[in-house]
Amino acid sequence: MAPKVGSVKVVLLDIEGTVCPISFVKDVLFPYAVNVLPATLDKQWDSPEFSHYRNAFPDDCVSDRSAFEAHFRDLVSRDVKISYLKALQGYLWKEGYKSGEIKAPLFKDVPGRLLSWKNAGLRLVIYSSGSVPAQKLFFAHTDALPSDLTPLISGWFDTVNAGLKTESSSYTNILSNFQDTKPDEWLFLSDNPLEVSAAIAAGMQSIPVVRPGNAPLPADMNPQPIRDFNELEDHGSTQ
Repeated sequence: MAPKVGSVKVVLLDIEGTVCPISFVKDVLFPYAVNVLPATLDKQWDSPEFSHYRNAFPDDCVSDRSAFEAHFRDLVSRDVKISYLKALQGYLWKEGYKSGEIKAPLFKDVPGRLLSWKNAGLRLVIYSSGSVPAQKLFFAHTDALPSDLTPLISGWFDTVNAGLKTESSSYTNILSNFQDTKPDEWLFLSDNPLEVSAAIAAGMQSIPVVRPGNAPLPADMNPQPIRDFNELEDHGSTQ
């Protein structure tokens, strides 16, 4: 039975564990950034372009390359969701995406469902702890046909321009950018129950998503989770 949701005008989407496997981030993206960092520091440590990312790190890392690299590796190993790390990761991933070495793997139901939602008049918005530039790289280089899905997306949000994903105020911040919609006309899909609860507290509809490789959700999780976007009925409104 499809989960019951009201009329939806905007679908807000998490990325990791929702539209792509968690393993892609942890087993492909994170190691890639760690592996290319030393060569990047060799070439660009003093460059004006890189200084933007370097100077965002704590003061004791800005002038000490060894401390900078050690701090970066530590944050990655602990999956710390802090903005200056996410910004640098996105910068490091850029060349990998452009060269074709990195391609974002989507769950099979995702490309078709995104297109059908868009064609039905819904707006698609992304909210991820990864930086907005990294989000755009992800959707521009997917394994779908066509590979570039960025034309389907109407908005991009991260922890910098919205806030932490487990705080209801972040979802209120996102809503403030779309004055022509009501909170209950939004549907947020995420694998994280704390994020689902935060979105609901902000007035959105939200449904948890269970994907292969995700951490198990509580047995009494409410709302009931879905395993595939196609389990959702078409509740779009083009009004």
